[in-house]
Order: sequence, then structure tokens, then C-alpha cells
Amino acid sequence: MRSNESLVSPVVEAWATYRTTSAADWPTRRLLRAKGDSRVSVVLPARNEEATVGAIVATIREHLMDRVSLVDELIVVDSRSTDRTAAVARSAGAEVVSQDVMTRGLPRLTGKGDALWAGLAAAEGDVVAFVDADLREFRPHFVTGLLGPLLTDPSVDFVKGFYHRPLVSTNGVEADGGGRVTELAARPMLNLFWPELAGFVQPLAGEYAGRREVLARVPFVSGYGVETAMLIDLLELVGLDALAQVDLGERKHRHQDTAALGRMSAQIMLTVWSRLQRRGWANPEVLPTALLTQFRRGGSDALPNLDREIVVSDVAVEERPPLAELRHRLPRRRVTAA
Repeated sequence: MRSNESLVSPVVEAWATYRTTSAADWPTRRLLRAKGDSRVSVVLPARNEEATVGAIVATIREHLMDRVSLVDELIVVDSRSTDRTAAVARSAGAEVVSQDVMTRGLPRLTGKGDALWAGLAAAEGDVVAFVDADLREFRPHFVTGLLGPLLTDPSVDFVKGFYHRPLVSTNGVEADGGGRVTELAARPMLNLFWPELAGFVQPLAGEYAGRREVLARVPFVSGYGVETAMLIDLLELVGLDALAQVDLGERKHRHQDTAALGRMSAQIMLTVWSRLQRRGWANPEVLPTALLTQFRRGGSDALPNLDREIVVSDVAVEERPPLAELRHRLPRRRVTAA
């Protein structure tokens, strides 16, 4: 009889043991000694994050730029915000660049992945760390933890953060209730098709860092599939041993509703399909539908007998080619956002 508790893959177990560290393992002074002549950039993609982006920027500026010279460049990519995100970020000490300015002359894309690509294009550091702009109670170790393996080990090309994600609801706080898309969509598909990546605790984490020359060699999916695509593409480009992960403790941020999580999951599935096609594991002539049908209770357009509206969303994902392929088409000098 087959046991319900199957053994962990020896490859995954060895990698997770060897390539997993904690943010506490990387004190700032140690990183300063290891940094040498390397330049470090931190990039925050931000769309309507005026409530949180200022505190994150101020923390990085105070602790990692003013007190010590660990971070050389702090960039906020304004992703078509309609609030005061750009002004708040600039006032707190970041350089603010516009997603549209950085991609001028290229096809217009939407979504987080395109903002990340624009941030990489704007950054000049040898090591580039990405941090989401909606974090609350942000601490400097979210950056230093990501930088540790990259600054101390030349064989590491990319570092992914992981953490506890508490989910606050009317029933209380569930310590690890966040990450629903990870558990229901991303993790099962990665385990199924790329089992080498099964050791990543948070494959969809928005906090990660890499060597700029490596990041510039992979495409960026425009929507919420960007983190999934990045792991798959980096695995194929540099191999599992060049990837690492760091425990960042606890991450607090706002949570999406279930319908939004469904749209995110659909984009991740489309991203996985595109990678399966590239490997020849899916029919390249078959294109899955990019329209997601969902239901909303009540509403003026509710259908008889359903008591629900039918809501159809376009969840198609597009990609920016690797930055290295388009560098010649981008402006030589950055233009900061107004």
C-alpha cells in the first residue's frame, strides 16, 4: 500500500538544506565587508500605494543608505498611479521613475511584471533587489536577507524571500493563512512540471534579488505570472544550485478578495502553459482561452434564477523580452517621474 506521506525528493531536500538561510544570518556589517566594489539597487514597483510606500522607502533610506552605505540606489517605479504614490515616495527619499517613460517606444503592457522590467531597466546596480510596496511594519532585514547570499557567494545568482503570511479575518488571525494562490495554483503546478522548484517555500513572494546580468537575460511576464515565469526561466538558465531562499520572518500586507485571487491564478496558469509549450510539453498550436468567467452575487445585471451577474475578465499575459535584448532601444539616461 502506498503511504500518504511520500518521501521528499533527495534533490529538493539537499537544495533546501544547502541553499536556505535566515535573514538573521546576514548582519549588515558582514554584508558591508563582503560588498566590495559591487553596487546595490533596490526597486519597488508601486501602483496606488501612497499609504505604505513612504514608510518602506524611509526605512531603507535611513538604515541602509544614510547610516551605512549598503544600498546605493533606491528606485520606486510609478506604475500609472492615480494617487500620491510618486510624491510620497520622492519625499521619503526614493528616486521615482515612470513605468511608461522607461518603456517608451515599446508596446504598452500592463501589470506588475512590466513595472518590474522597467525597474530593472532603470537600475544600475550589479545586484538588484525587488520589494513590494504594500508591506506594513517593514524592516531593513527584508533587504539585507535577500542581499546576503548574493554578496557573499558568487555561485548564487538569485535569492527568493519566504515568510509567514498572517491572514486577518472576522474569525481572527490565521498565522499562515495568506498565500492561497500559492497553495491552490502555483505550488501544485510547479511540483507537477518542475519538481526541482518544490523546495521554494514562497514561489510567488514579491521580495527577491538577483545579479543584474542574470535578470537581464530572462523575459518578464507582464501580469501576476511574473514570479512563476522567473523561477522557471532561471532554473533553465542557471540551474537550481544558483538559486537560494531566505527566511524573512513575517510579512504583513493587504489581501485580495477571492475573485481577485481567481484572476491571479488564471494568469499564473496561462504563464505555466506558455512554458510548457516552449518545452514541447503542450501543443504549440493550441492557445488556451484568456477569458475568465466569474459570478458576482446580486447586481443590476443579475440573471434570472442565478441571482448573480456574470463577470468576464481578460486575464491574458504578455511578456517583455529579456532586457539584454532591448537595451539598445532604451534611453541612455533615466528620466525621473514628474
